Amino acid sequence: MEIVIISALVLAILTLHKPIAYLFHQLYVRHQYRHFLAKETFYHAIVSRYVKYYNRLGLEEQRKFLFRTYLFKNAKHFHYIEVEESAEMPILISAVAVQLSFGLEKFMLNYFDDIFVLRDDYHYGFYSRPFMGHVDQTGIYLSWDNFMKGLCGQTPNCNVGLHEMGHALAYVNFITQTEEDKHFKKEFLNFSKVARPIFKSMQDGYKNLLGDYASTNYHEFWAVAVELFFENPVRFKHDLPELYESMVRVLNQDPLNYSNGKVILINRSSQKKTAITKA
Repeated sequence: MEIVIISALVLAILTLHKPIAYLFHQLYVRHQYRHFLAKETFYHAIVSRYVKYYNRLGLEEQRKFLFRTYLFKNAKHFHYIEVEESAEMPILISAVAVQLSFGLEKFMLNYFDDIFVLRDDYHYGFYSRPFMGHVDQTGIYLSWDNFMKGLCGQTPNCNVGLHEMGHALAYVNFITQTEEDKHFKKEFLNFSKVARPIFKSMQDGYKNLLGDYASTNYHEFWAVAVELFFENPVRFKHDLPELYESMVRVLNQDPLNYSNGKVILINRSSQKKTAITKA
């Protein structure tokens, strides 16, 4: 009899776990949204000044973007190494992460609790060349000088923030599998059907818009493709149309198609009952 009761309790817990977890998540989001409203104007002032992507969005999408930025920032611990902290730093870094994942349901990169902000190029491990950023099991690392150059368009086709967030997005979906986005994982397989032959040809010496660094390994190919997708979408689509379209599908957005202020293709959030749940 005891076994039957215990089994029934276990079954009940398993059955109710997801609905209860979803309810608590919704309550948490509502609570955070109320706090966000008091800071929305401040966030808008910073993000609109630097993030061109944000300025092309409609008002509804901008609020969604800022709320996601707020949630992302509050979920991370930012560490500043040989660089003076400013209020805009964590907001802009969070905004770049949100830009990349704006078309996806899962956007928190929740394996990474820590983001390290360094002043400029730095050395990492046994590598002789300096780094502008990297991602490993300890966190996301960014050099602020290079991050801002990419954000302000001073380094054409290069955006270290998008590059490293591209690595982080792949990391949480395929390496740690701690925040798997079903759409992203499904479409990444289709992306690879197009991307792998291009990557192989680059390793054999073929030159294209992605540049030599993209042929280093497939992880770098993906991260460089992320940069070009946002930084130079017109040229990307012209030179590598099939790869561009596969990027559109895997990230569920098209930077060249701002329809009514929206870049998202499949807007799952519109099916939600309230604006609060659109994060």
